Amino acid sequence: MDTITRPTGGSLARVAGWAQRHRWLAVALWALVLIGVTVTSRLTGSAFHDDNSLPGTESQQVADLLDHTAQSGASAQIVLKADGVTGLAGERAAVENILRNVRLQPHVRLVTNPFEALSSDGRIGYATITFDAASTELPYDDIVKFADTAKQGGPVEVALAGDPIERISGGGGPAEGVGLLAALVILVFLFRSLLAAGLPVLTAVFAVGSTLGVITVVSHFVDIASYTSPLMMLVGFGVGVDYALLIFSRYRTEILAGHDRDTATRRALDTAGRSVLFAGTTVIIALLGLLALGLGGLRGVALSVALTVLMTMLASVTLLPALLSLFGERLERGIRRHAAKRDHARLWRRLAEGVQRRPAAPLAIGLLLLIGLSIPAAGMRLGFADASTDPAGSTTRKAYDLLAEGFGPGFTGPLVVLGVDGDPVAVQQTLASTPGIARALPPMGRTVLAFPATSPQDEATAELVTRLRTDVLPNLPGHYLVGGSVAAATDFAGAVADRLPLFVLVVVGLSALLLMVVFRSILVPLKAAVLNLLSIGASLGVMTLVFGDGWFGAQPGPIEAFVPVMIFAIVFGLSMDYEVFLVSRMHEEWRRTGDARLAVREGLAATGGVITAAGAIMVLVFGAFLLDPSRMLAQFGLGLAVAVLLDALVIRCLVVPAVMRLLGARAWWLPRWLDRRLPHLALEP
Repeated sequence: MDTITRPTGGSLARVAGWAQRHRWLAVALWALVLIGVTVTSRLTGSAFHDDNSLPGTESQQVADLLDHTAQSGASAQIVLKADGVTGLAGERAAVENILRNVRLQPHVRLVTNPFEALSSDGRIGYATITFDAASTELPYDDIVKFADTAKQGGPVEVALAGDPIERISGGGGPAEGVGLLAALVILVFLFRSLLAAGLPVLTAVFAVGSTLGVITVVSHFVDIASYTSPLMMLVGFGVGVDYALLIFSRYRTEILAGHDRDTATRRALDTAGRSVLFAGTTVIIALLGLLALGLGGLRGVALSVALTVLMTMLASVTLLPALLSLFGERLERGIRRHAAKRDHARLWRRLAEGVQRRPAAPLAIGLLLLIGLSIPAAGMRLGFADASTDPAGSTTRKAYDLLAEGFGPGFTGPLVVLGVDGDPVAVQQTLASTPGIARALPPMGRTVLAFPATSPQDEATAELVTRLRTDVLPNLPGHYLVGGSVAAATDFAGAVADRLPLFVLVVVGLSALLLMVVFRSILVPLKAAVLNLLSIGASLGVMTLVFGDGWFGAQPGPIEAFVPVMIFAIVFGLSMDYEVFLVSRMHEEWRRTGDARLAVREGLAATGGVITAAGAIMVLVFGAFLLDPSRMLAQFGLGLAVAVLLDALVIRCLVVPAVMRLLGARAWWLPRWLDRRLPHLALEP
């Protein structure tokens, strides 16, 4: 049995030493946590809830006032179509049979008559179903049973819409499995060992699985959005594999440098482990910066994803050393066996030397590419997805298309005009004659429903909301509020735009301050902030081209209103991962030799291969979410994948070495008065 000496070095080396001495205990504790929270979450179930409310906005005032008068309970629509000469009336027996069976289903409280809501040609009608509980409180199996019963239309075409139907229509794609499998393939290719490749993946699975169970239980007590779980897996698997890979790569380097396995583990934790903790901290800071936006629906998401990153950091510095100790002998044999077969460092030295000989060319090419891809982001239009962007074969998309066909494109997104005081009849008459409004219903108390002539996703509908608020309604006596889903999306987008400068200032400022403390430099954090903003802008530009303008066959439409700020927070934090890993090695060489040019070359030689592999893993994990049927998750996947691809290849491998070459020794300059006042936080022992 191997003898493990007491560790020397920093606190992370001591943590690694504890994990080595108690390797079975460390693995058992993680296994117990994973099993315990998974079982608990299965027993309690989830209570995820989407909350896009924005207190103080006009649309939220309308929603709050209507909630006081509306009955509680979810609702759904059964949309019916008959193509015969007699239309839906000719299939009355079949329709009444459907509705009779629907009324017998659990939790169904009220069913309206579809023959009182027919299209002008009589072929399309809809029945509104009111349930006795909110959508999240309805048992999943009961919703499925209701949907199966409603679809038994016989000669009548039937489609379903509404929040309960959305719950059972999400489906979930193969994204997580495909992403992890792709990551495993890259790791096997990199390390030529299935065991070595499996350790980073296993570490990520433990961390993400444990966090997912915790968040599922917590969702009963805190508002957490329904898309949080896949987003946690998206980010957690990406950073979890990456963090473990960075530490394992340094472990491999220490083994090849002649250190024994235990010493190699402690040195890896004391160097790459520090970089991982620092990089993970910047990701958490960026995510918690979302709290500065004051958007209630994003708080639970930000805290959940931040907790996921925290758990991946803990797993990387506690579970991974234990696994390295358990499988160390087999890993060492594989590392030494394959070490002589390749010399990636020589290739990266050549690249670094080439960039440093003529730094202006790669710098100009990289900046032109980043700026060019960022330009389309200026035309990004924000909104909320509706059934028009659902997959073409889904029942919710069919219901949307049928309602648009029978009642007009704006039928599914009516505007709700609520009169605080004034004459509702005058409002209805004014709305009916307003360009852009197809129909305005007679007043219901103080409320008038107006149906736009354009679809909810159309930019003209958002412009109509603004025109009603600023030009049309202010000319009438009294005070009126405009609400509805389109108005809510307009308000949300406006709130994001108004609060974004504060958010960017908080995230960029704190991250730059941390980099200044670590690298004792002013120019390094400034360079990092500018380049990170460019990579984010480029990713948002590509996302606008694909999902906003409909490139590559995507359904054109607005970008989900909260996606850009989430991508900003996540990408800015993740970009710091590679910045810290690359620049910390350059800083290590600079402190050792005082030669700025050598520091750039050796820093890239030591980290270029790992950064590229880590970037490829993240791109595949994130890109796999393009397979998800959810448009929102596909937007996240594309935005994150493009940002990481540009960051790992263009910025870290070309632009950063060029900038560092041009800066030379000035890159590590810090005024003495500031150096004395800043605390010291070293990434190198």
